[in-house]
Amino acid sequence: MTVGPIALDAMGGDFAPLEVVKGAVRASRDFGIDVVLVGDESVLKAQLAGLGEKESERIRIRHAPEVVLMTDAPSVVIRGKRRSSIRVASNLVKRGEASGVVSAGNTGATMVAARFEFGLAQGVERPAIAQVFPNRKHGTVVLDLGANVDCKVGYLVQFGVMGSIYASIVFQKRRPKVGLLSIG
Repeated sequence: MTVGPIALDAMGGDFAPLEVVKGAVRASRDFGIDVVLVGDESVLKAQLAGLGEKESERIRIRHAPEVVLMTDAPSVVIRGKRRSSIRVASNLVKRGEASGVVSAGNTGATMVAARFEFGLAQGVERPAIAQVFPNRKHGTVVLDLGANVDCKVGYLVQFGVMGSIYASIVFQKRRPKVGLLSIG
């Protein structure tokens, strides 16, 4: 199976774009990952040049003139910043030009962009961010890491099903345990 490049929201996150570009260069060099840096083209070219790099087959740039700030409401991705780096990066995946999208920026805006560009799987009413927490065996899949502030019982059930499916595939566990943790 051939994996396409990863679309990277180069303008999102703390210390972006420099630290994001550094990470892309390292991922490309150390792990052979192809990356499409999405953001202000002139800024990204300058960042690459400052690191002694330039666009190549492994690292390409896609121009996106708008940036979603950490203080922006998530809805700004749909209504106000349609040419933002996270929206353009998500659209690359939708069109099949990238295999995945990564952003260290505004979590709510990233969720909205993904939902708008990809839609939801049948039977899923609310998306959830998943993270694997390491443990002694393989890991624990934790869903809904803060993006949903108004969860209904049905959403929690869906999160449990999605997490169980993910764990069964990634950890090859036939029947993963599902639990509920509430922090407030």
